[in-house]
Amino acid sequence: MRQVMRAVVFVLTAAAAAAAPSGPTAKTHWVTSWGAAQQIVEPANMLAPAALTDTTLRQIVRLSVGGKAFRLVLSNAFGTAPLHLKSVHVARALGADAIDPASDRAVMADITIPAGAAWVSDAVAIPVAPLADLAISIHYDTAPLVQTGHPGSRQTSFVLAGDHVAAAQLAGAKTVDHWYQIAAVEVLAAPQVTAVVVLGDSITDGRGSTTNGNDRWTNILAERLQAKPGVAVLNAGQGGNCVLSQCLGPNVLSRLERDVFTPPGVQTVIVLEGINDLGRLTIDHPAAPDEHTALVAQLIAGYQQIAARAHAHGLKVYIATILPFMGVAYYHPDAANEADRTAVNAWIRSQTQFDGVIDFDAALKDPVRPDHLNPCYDSGDFLHPSAAGYRVMGELAAKALTAPKAKGKKK
Repeated sequence: MRQVMRAVVFVLTAAAAAAAPSGPTAKTHWVTSWGAAQQIVEPANMLAPAALTDTTLRQIVRLSVGGKAFRLVLSNAFGTAPLHLKSVHVARALGADAIDPASDRAVMADITIPAGAAWVSDAVAIPVAPLADLAISIHYDTAPLVQTGHPGSRQTSFVLAGDHVAAAQLAGAKTVDHWYQIAAVEVLAAPQVTAVVVLGDSITDGRGSTTNGNDRWTNILAERLQAKPGVAVLNAGQGGNCVLSQCLGPNVLSRLERDVFTPPGVQTVIVLEGINDLGRLTIDHPAAPDEHTALVAQLIAGYQQIAARAHAHGLKVYIATILPFMGVAYYHPDAANEADRTAVNAWIRSQTQFDGVIDFDAALKDPVRPDHLNPCYDSGDFLHPSAAGYRVMGELAAKALTAPKAKGKKK
């Protein structure tokens, strides 16, 4: 049934395309339907310069909400020099590297994105459906010295020498499971349509989910929020991310402006961060008791900053409890790390600065060993949930966001 629904992603008649609006009206506004948090791509995940010289890169994304038109946002946020792209096309994805050629549209040509900047395409006046898969094909002439992207895509991209942006398939293409340059897809939607952005680390990014399966917990949340008028879900997870430190990718406080306050249509934020801050404290050597105490206090202060800044922008903000991670070989947590997590979760459950709490810890912990993930939901590394665990998380988040408002309670 889903495949049939996706077959009508693009309305391709000339009359329909001409009738579709290309800019906001009294009855429409721009809402970000898909997004990925940007960072400097680490050396292990970079494409070799030769691989991006006179090369086509085709990348697949899944929208959340649909709209009457759409536009693409590309990023050179971490580039150190202008990025020249020969052309960019968008088409309906048919699986793997295949596209529907009849749906192919050029959205950018011969553009130069300054270092540190983003670039928004012209609107494509063609409707797109909720949960549609789009293929974004970029023809590079030369590779950027510093690559901006999103390494944890959980989605396969296709690389082929030459200009093939409009090709139905990329025969002989090499594959990588990363995204580069693509930052967002915005849709022209009804004024009631809004977006929720999820700030997170690798658990939100989907480590442990199925590559090309779109079964991250944010995907489940997006599916549950598509009842009219629909709510977009933007995954701003970054693997290895921290609230306080420069771990992998910019720390959470430094990326609020780009990932939360800038995307159009965002009215709600969910925060699921902190597990890497807790684990890194003792990754190399034990920490003194006062260091544990200080970390808990600093982490709570960081959360309070997120709540204050989100509310200053008129956003509603939820916070989620930190999942168990006892048994993780990388962090090798002990009783002191677990005490830190317990203390932070106790604060999360009792605080009043956020508009709501999503208790992922209570839902996914092992009832026998509550400092461990439930084996039913563990991907196998004691840290990242499985697809089954992510489904529980997505369902729980959907219930929290759609629950009736309690009367007489003021935050």
